[in-house]
Amino acid sequence: MQGLIGKKLGMTQVFDGDGHRVAVTVLEVGPCVVVQCKTGEKDGYEAVQLGFGEQKEHRVRKPLLARYKKVGATACRHLKEFGLDGGDEIKEGDTLTASIFEGVSHVDVTGQTKGRGFQGGMKRHGMHGGRMTHGGQAKRKTGSIGQCSYPARVAKGKKMPGHMGNTSVTIQNLAIVEIKGDDNLLLVRGAIPGPTGAIVEVRKALKKAVKSA
Repeated sequence: MQGLIGKKLGMTQVFDGDGHRVAVTVLEVGPCVVVQCKTGEKDGYEAVQLGFGEQKEHRVRKPLLARYKKVGATACRHLKEFGLDGGDEIKEGDTLTASIFEGVSHVDVTGQTKGRGFQGGMKRHGMHGGRMTHGGQAKRKTGSIGQCSYPARVAKGKKMPGHMGNTSVTIQNLAIVEIKGDDNLLLVRGAIPGPTGAIVEVRKALKKAVKSA
C-alpha cells in the first residue's frame, strides 16, 4: 500500500537520539476503510479507493451510500485513491492503519495551502516595494509591468497582485521521526501545507532524501 488519508493535528517538538530538538508535525493517518478495489481487467489500472472520517448518512448520495453498505462500512467524509505495492493483498472492507508505514523512513505529504485571498505583489511574491520616505511614491506598488510601444503588452507569467494560497502542494522526503501505531499517529520532521485539521495525503516517498556532505 502506497499511502493513506490523514489529518494534520498540529506541530510540536521532540528530542532525537542525540538530544537535538526537532520540530515535527503530528499527523493522524487512518484508520482508512477500503471502499473499492480497482483492477486492471475492469478499470485498466490497479488501485484502491480509501475512505476516511465519518459522515452522516443523509448527507451522502444514495449510490455512494449503497457502495459503503456493500462493503460493510459506515459513510465516509473523504475519499481518495492510492496505488498498490507489488504483492499487496487487499480486499474491499479492510481497514488500514498507520502500521503500513512501519519500516518506511521518508514520506511525501500533499495538502491544501491556507487561502490568503487577494494580495499585493509584496506579500504574494516577496517584492521589495518602493521607498517609504524621501519623496517615494511607489510604497507597496508593483512598479513597471510591461514594455513601451513594442511589444506593448504585459508578458505572460508576470508576477502581479492576485489570488494567493488555496493550492495543492506536495512536500517531498519528510523524515518519519516516530510512529505511534496504537493511536494511528505519524510524527514527521518539518512543516506541511494547510491549517490544523486539514486533510492530507501521506504517501511513501519514492526517493529517499540524500544528505549533503
